[in-house]
Amino acid sequence: MTEKELQVVDGNELTASSQNVRNLPVFVPPVDICEYENEVVLLADMPGVPMENVEIDLQGDQLTIKGRVNPEYENLDHGRVIWREWQEGGYYRQFTVSSHIDREKIEAKMKDGVLKVVLPKAQSAKPRKIEIKYLN
Repeated sequence: MTEKELQVVDGNELTASSQNVRNLPVFVPPVDICEYENEVVLLADMPGVPMENVEIDLQGDQLTIKGRVNPEYENLDHGRVIWREWQEGGYYRQFTVSSHIDREKIEAKMKDGVLKVVLPKAQSAKPRKIEIKYLN
């Protein structure tokens, strides 16, 4: 394959195009991207993010993943936090999607803090066998 179906667009520092009203940290979720014959699968690790707090947008060639973490212990029954290493915040990651992806058939699922985005390849990008005909 000569062209990438999905290109990562991020670096060490994060600058989101949307305004963050609350002054919370934004994390870059680690991802695995696997290519199969008929699709590209993106797995994003977003621990602590419930499915209802995940947004996936596709605008032009930009696929944006956002997630928001809610504090686990807002309502501690008769308890108090003694030590805290976990932080409330959000996740943000953006990718450039090539024209080889069928945008109408993109699907997403989430289970146990892992977001799975399936990007089916367009018919023109799928490999195919070419029949050889006998020349008379």
